Amino acid sequence: MAPAAANRWLRPEVYPLFAAVGAAVGICGFQLIRNICINPEVRVNKASRVAGVLENFSEGEKYAEHSLRKFVRGRSPEIMPSLNSFFSNPSN
Repeated sequence: MAPAAANRWLRPEVYPLFAAVGAAVGICGFQLIRNICINPEVRVNKASRVAGVLENFSEGEKYAEHSLRKFVRGRSPEIMPSLNSFFSNPSN
């Protein structure tokens, strides 16, 4: 019975589906680990939970303004800016 199930689900047509689901699970796992490890509002151990609500704005700003956000801040929100400018400005 096991080989029939393997032949049903492990066809080459299903590989893109496995890749898409694997990428989605990877992104969710990354965000979960990021929030547990460095989010200033999440406290896992009991000693830091005793502190209650902290007004630590500098740590929250450091978490929100991460390096990827700083990298894309001044950039155009386009995937291919040179290709878009080529087709939108035919005179150049």
